[in-house]
Amino acid sequence: MSQLPVPGRDTVYVWISRTCGGQPEVTRRLLVHAGVALLGRDGSELSVEREARGRRVRGGGVELPVSVSHVDGVVAVAACRDAPVGVDVERRRPVPAVALACRWFDPAAVAWLRGRPDADRAEGFLLLWTAKEAVGKALGVGLRDGGLARPVPRPDGPGPLLRPVPGGGGLWVGHPPAGPELVLAVAVGGAPREVVVVDVGDPGHEVAARSASVERTSLPVVVRGS
Repeated sequence: MSQLPVPGRDTVYVWISRTCGGQPEVTRRLLVHAGVALLGRDGSELSVEREARGRRVRGGGVELPVSVSHVDGVVAVAACRDAPVGVDVERRRPVPAVALACRWFDPAAVAWLRGRPDADRAEGFLLLWTAKEAVGKALGVGLRDGGLARPVPRPDGPGPLLRPVPGGGGLWVGHPPAGPELVLAVAVGGAPREVVVVDVGDPGHEVAARSASVERTSLPVVVRGS
């Protein structure tokens, strides 16, 4: 995997990899890559640890906040040098959106889904679900303690990429483009910031998705969150 050109302290980076198997190994490689890119350490100096509040990458006495998500052969790893971060990825697919929302979501989210055209409800449900997952991971609690009922900003209408989470203690969440088959959510603490999404495809073959057209390019795309 290639190095990021200029790792930014105020930037959230997300690496997405497709794999037919061996997800734990791919996950570890992406986490080590994040540490090399953002901490400036050699891979041999880094440790990847799993704790109650999530994974951590450590090297040279410095800790890198990271987050991991898996779904059906896809691994996503997010990292930010100076703030808690959460990531969640789902494949776009048909789901009984209203029925699931009535079971799991808060009444306001259910009402928002009911107000969408039928053809858009599955997408809307996945946008809300991934946002709630990402926020829970950034908080270090996942979906425990009523996480699916936790309010998140509605993912529609004009506005910045990252939006403040109601009552979220300074968290921001949004949905960077991740290709036509995936729904990706990223949450970060502190302040809205840039989000860089790098699609590594199969491990060892790094490409990037252009946010406006989902066109492949030779450089990571920078999706501005402010």
